[in-house]
Amino acid sequence: MFVKDDRKSNQELSQSSNIIGKDTILEGSLESVGNIRIEGKVYGDVKAKAKFVMGDEAYVDGTVIARSAEVSGKIKGNIEISEMLRLKPSAIINGDILTNQLIVEPGATFNGGCKMGHLAKDIQISEPDNRAAEKALKRAQ
Repeated sequence: MFVKDDRKSNQELSQSSNIIGKDTILEGSLESVGNIRIEGKVYGDVKAKAKFVMGDEAYVDGTVIARSAEVSGKIKGNIEISEMLRLKPSAIINGDILTNQLIVEPGATFNGGCKMGHLAKDIQISEPDNRAAEKALKRAQ
């Protein structure tokens, strides 16, 4: 069922999008080589090799690491963005920011330290654990 030769190219993977819906609650870490959009709540760390976006009512309690980000919701934790971080008017950040470029729109709230001009290291995404997927497939059969 799982074939190692079916791996997608890095370009195809980086164009993938992952959405945590408005009424969704995720407890645990979230990692993706593609984009992540959060409209619900995440209790854990979030890591995206591409863009990270949060809606107005979204909430993250954990560390956020991404290439670029646009935040409209609330983050309780540190943020590390290798390129540009944009805080929209409804954004509330309670934690430290480490980024290369920062745009804070009027109305955004930020409580913490900020370090800019950050030379980003490569964002490492761990390989998915195929054993968990195989167990779920066996249970479904």
